[in-house]
Amino acid sequence: MIPLETERLVLRMFTKDDLDAYAGICADAEVMRFVGDGKTVSRTDAWRHIAIFLGTWQLRGYGTLAVQDKATGQMIGRVGYIHPDGWPGIELAWTLSKPFWGRGLATEAARKCLEQGFSKFGFSHVISLIHPQNRRSIAVAERLGESRESTMEVFGKIFLIYGIRNKD
Repeated sequence: MIPLETERLVLRMFTKDDLDAYAGICADAEVMRFVGDGKTVSRTDAWRHIAIFLGTWQLRGYGTLAVQDKATGQMIGRVGYIHPDGWPGIELAWTLSKPFWGRGLATEAARKCLEQGFSKFGFSHVISLIHPQNRRSIAVAERLGESRESTMEVFGKIFLIYGIRNKD
């Protein structure tokens, strides 16, 4: 089941060796502009994120994966499911390092996770919370077949809720 592979990517569990790359992604203001509260994340908090990603797999049986470029072996981002207690649904989310934007990699990774969510985990509905100005992520959601369903306030900001239902 894990790791998952696409044409250009390996989607796998995070390891402690991913901290440097992930902390670098979290320290990039442009990457983090529309993620969470829109602020960069310290190395310590990047470590906490990785711990939460791994813990979610233990608690829920699904979660967030590291995205690795097959050609270079470089860890370039994260993709997968976020579903903390009280969340409006099972959220499919993605974040890639800026040098990997604009290549269709986020869509490729998210599509593989969505397929797994429907086929292996039995999800009937998946959402993505997206900042209204995040045109790139809106485009990814739409390429996945998600459509706008509603809005929600998170971290004091309004986010669009995109969603898709399992057709099987």
